[in-house]
Amino acid sequence: MIAPASALLPSQLVLHTGAPVFWWIGPIIVLIAIPVLDWVVGEDGSNPRDEDYELLSNDRYYRWCTYLFLPVQLIGLIIAAAMWAGEELSFVDKLGLAATLGFVSGIGINAAHELGHRVEHLERWLAKIALAQSGYGHFFVEHNRGHHVRVATPDDPASARLGESLWEFLPRSVIGGFRSALPLERDRLARKGHGWWSVHNHILQAWSMTLVLFGGLVAVFGWRALPWLLLQAVIGIGLLETVNYVEHYGLLRAKRPNGHWERCSARDSWNSDRLVTNIFLFHLQRHSDHHANPGRRYQTLRSSQVAPQLPAGYASMILFAALPPLWRAVMDHRVLAHYGGDVTLANIQPRKRRRILAAYGATV
Repeated sequence: MIAPASALLPSQLVLHTGAPVFWWIGPIIVLIAIPVLDWVVGEDGSNPRDEDYELLSNDRYYRWCTYLFLPVQLIGLIIAAAMWAGEELSFVDKLGLAATLGFVSGIGINAAHELGHRVEHLERWLAKIALAQSGYGHFFVEHNRGHHVRVATPDDPASARLGESLWEFLPRSVIGGFRSALPLERDRLARKGHGWWSVHNHILQAWSMTLVLFGGLVAVFGWRALPWLLLQAVIGIGLLETVNYVEHYGLLRAKRPNGHWERCSARDSWNSDRLVTNIFLFHLQRHSDHHANPGRRYQTLRSSQVAPQLPAGYASMILFAALPPLWRAVMDHRVLAHYGGDVTLANIQPRKRRRILAAYGATV
């Protein structure tokens, strides 16, 4: 609950300390505190036992951890909207508050990710509610029926390519994910005999929740809150897509003799077993097991020895990703090692392919 609660902390921390830096508590927790704690605490090193799987999967404590994220998340947004609309905060303070709410929004997409994979009707609706703050409702469709099908292939906009910087990846993934989600949902509706303008449309359902949420906040607090609501949504989307960038950078599924992609394996996702980030992100770093078994609840995910390992947790890696030269210095040789030195087996940025192949002594 630390993640959504960070949206409630800034005003109290500033009130009791007089330090305006705490309007930035979200980035401070995610980009400073968690990487330090990851380094100090280290790796988890334990996996659920087979005989405990059913008991752990059905333990409702873990479900309530995701359920309770939503009301705390929304209460924090309401408080922030009131502050953005008021005169008490300076522009810089409001910017810090928007950054904090943006980080909560991004982690809210991760909560929606967990809920959206469930078959229970209630949890799938809660996933759409969790996406309302970011306005990223089409993620509900694209992630489940797009990304999970095309992951670690050149066809997947959410799989980063070797040599592709984060800043090249972000527009490709955001635009590509949007363009992918629309036909996926249109085809699903057509199979069920529904048109696009149907109450059964998952994308319109999720987007409507954003319109109701933002519209309600603007109606109560005025138009001055709207730019900050939009800014925090953009920051949340950026955080989510940066994690996407980290998760599959340079990885490419093998092809069968018939030319079709092999099934996604543990080798097609970057993993980390850093304990603190795993707790904070619902074990998202055990990403290979998630792709192999998307129906598994987060508390049952297992670390894989076959999966390629990141040198640090996701919280640290998003800092590296923001600096492309540092990212490539840290990650490119790991991609190469993962494929036994054969760079032709990697998912390479097309416009840099000739240069990358030449740099590693491979032929075009």
